[in-house]
Amino acid sequence: MTPGPGIWLVRTEAEPLARVLQARLGGTIHRPWLQGDVAQKTLFAQCWREHAQWIVVAATGIAVRFLSGLPADKHSDPAVVVLDEAGRHAIALLGGHEGGANALAYRVANAVGAVPVVTTATEAVKPLTVGIGCRKGVPAERIAAAVLHALGSAGLALDAVREVATVDLKGEEAGLLAFCEQHRLPLRVLARAELAARPWVSRPSDWVRQNVGLDGVCEPAALVASPRGALVVPKTSLDGVAVAVVMDKNDWMDKQ
Repeated sequence: MTPGPGIWLVRTEAEPLARVLQARLGGTIHRPWLQGDVAQKTLFAQCWREHAQWIVVAATGIAVRFLSGLPADKHSDPAVVVLDEAGRHAIALLGGHEGGANALAYRVANAVGAVPVVTTATEAVKPLTVGIGCRKGVPAERIAAAVLHALGSAGLALDAVREVATVDLKGEEAGLLAFCEQHRLPLRVLARAELAARPWVSRPSDWVRQNVGLDGVCEPAALVASPRGALVVPKTSLDGVAVAVVMDKNDWMDKQ
């Protein structure tokens, strides 16, 4: 099996996006048009088991047609994430848990600035997004303590958290990555420009403004990651870690 994800392109127009994905995630780019007149669906079937994970840069309908007849067992099938050619949405289509497609969707989204789309039931019923900002070098234990403190202040539990969100400057922070890995939480990394466009914070921070160029990180990160949510725990700081919690509001439930 070839290391890294397979990156399947349907059109040459997706080449620039594929090169960004390869540079940031590794893997192999597949260009089926180089194989002559053989149908792409046939070529994809021939390559299906070459990678443990696939990123298909195409419309979801095309990916579904490619997959027809290929999946056999969720414990051994490759994971598939579909990314539209505009790089807007990274959809975990197959192998969400067992194959790692949910985690891959977040990696793809973070790599190109897309929105991760995860539809497995376990994640769908988790209503909380935790926004985190922290000083450089803060260990995972202090981040965990700050998150538990913030959740506990509102009577909320860690197992109700769907994702963690932060700014791109903190996307490689070792303690934050370790915290997310230990608790199996996906990390959503948002561009500073995106957070600047959602500037509301309850208490602007001079330190964050000087070092990050924003009035705050944790509150806008959580609100951007959960656009239909409401802030249930405003910025709460503990030992160099700032945490905010947003809860989804399902408007469709209010109309029942």
